[in-house]
Amino acid sequence: MATTQHDADVIVVGAGPGGSTTAYHLARHGLRVLLLEKTEFPREKVCGDGLTPRAVKQLVKMGIDTSPEAGWLHNRGLRVIGGGVRLELDWPDLASFPNYGLVRTRLDFDDLLARQAVGAGVELRTNVNVLAPVLDDAGRAVGVTAESGPDKAPVTFHAPLIVAADGVSGRFPLAMGLAKREDRPIGVAVRRYYRSPLRHDDNYLESWLELRSKENPDKLLPGYGWIFGMGDGRVNVGLGVLNSSSAFGKTNYRRLLTDWLANTPEDWGMTDEANADGPILGAALPMGFNRVPHYTRGVLLVGDSGGMVNPFNGEGIAYAMESGELAAEVAVQALARSAGPERERALAFYPTELKSRYGGYYRLGGIFVKLIGRPEIMKMATRHGMPHPLLMRFVLKLLANLTDPRGGDAMDRVINAMTRVAPAV
Repeated sequence: MATTQHDADVIVVGAGPGGSTTAYHLARHGLRVLLLEKTEFPREKVCGDGLTPRAVKQLVKMGIDTSPEAGWLHNRGLRVIGGGVRLELDWPDLASFPNYGLVRTRLDFDDLLARQAVGAGVELRTNVNVLAPVLDDAGRAVGVTAESGPDKAPVTFHAPLIVAADGVSGRFPLAMGLAKREDRPIGVAVRRYYRSPLRHDDNYLESWLELRSKENPDKLLPGYGWIFGMGDGRVNVGLGVLNSSSAFGKTNYRRLLTDWLANTPEDWGMTDEANADGPILGAALPMGFNRVPHYTRGVLLVGDSGGMVNPFNGEGIAYAMESGELAAEVAVQALARSAGPERERALAFYPTELKSRYGGYYRLGGIFVKLIGRPEIMKMATRHGMPHPLLMRFVLKLLANLTDPRGGDAMDRVINAMTRVAPAV
C-alpha cells in the first residue's frame, strides 16, 4: 500500500482517545501508521474522567486490562441527585456492553492508550504540532506540515490518507475549510480535583441535576454538576452548561463551581481551598455532529474533531473511540483498493455509517438539550421524574445510549425505535 514517497499509509493527527484508538486498529490490520501528538506524554486534559460501559467496551477491544489491580476504579452505575431525591441506578445488564464503568485520570488514560497503540506497531511522534494539510492539485490532502521539537523545526509528512483527531479545536479540519455548525448543541464544562478521603472511592458516578449556592439556596444555579471519586484520595468535581441555557456565555463558570461547592458538606473537603489539587480548568463540548462532513478530500474526522460528543450526557471518550475504530475499518478497506473512484466509494461509507449509528440519537439529543435549557422544564422533569425508579432506569439507558440492538427488553425496544424514526442530523 505504501509507496516510496509516503511516510506512512495513514497519518493520524492527535493522540487523544480517538487518535490512539484509530491508530491502534489501523496497525492491527497491518497498516503503517504515523501518530502525531503536539505535546509530550503524560499530559493533562480537561475531563470528568468517568467512563461509561460504552467506553469500557472499547478498552476491552484494545486488549487493555481494566481490573482494579491495573489502576482502574470501577463503578456500578450513576447516582442522581435532584428534586429532593437521591437515586442510585446500576448500569443495565446487557449483552452488548459490560455492566461496569471506570474512572481514571486523563493524565494516565491518554498515555495508556498511546502506549497500547505503539505496542501494536504505531510510530508515535510527540512534540509535533501539525499546522496544515499538504494538498495536491485537486485539493486532496496528501500529507501534513508541522513544527517539531522545542526548536519548532519545520517538517512534512506524506500519506494517502489523513485522520484528524485533534480535538475540539479542530485546527486541521478548519485548515481544510470545515467550520463548526452553529445550529448544533455545544456545552462548556469546568472541573477541579479536590482531596476528599470521604468521597474518593465512591462506587457510583454522581450527577447533580440541581445546583444551589450557599448564599442563596432557594435559587437554582444554571447547569448540572458531577462528583466522581478517583480512588486515589481525590475527587473530580465539575459542572457543565449547555448553549440552550440563558446563562451560556454570560457566566463566570469558575465562580459558579465554587458557589455550588460551598453548599456541599464540609467533611467532603470541597469547601476548603486548602484541599484543592490544581486549578479550575475548562473546555468546550462539541455535540451532535457540529462539524461535517466527516470525510472529505482524503481526511476522516474522528471524535471531538467531528463534534461527536453525546448531547444527552456530555460523554465524548466512548464516541471518539468508536468512531476511531470505524475510521480504521473503513481506511483498511479503502487503501486495499486502487486510488480514485474505487477508493473514494469505500471512504464515503464512513460518514454514511456514522449517520446511521448516531444520527437519529443525536437528533433526539438536540431536542433534549433545548428542553433542559429551560429552567421551568428542568425543574418539572426533576420533580416528577426522580421519584419513579422505573422511569429513571429508562432515562439512564437513553442518556447513556446503553441498549441491546436485538433481543433487549421493552425499554431497549422503545429507545431503539425512537432513534430509528428520528430524522438523522
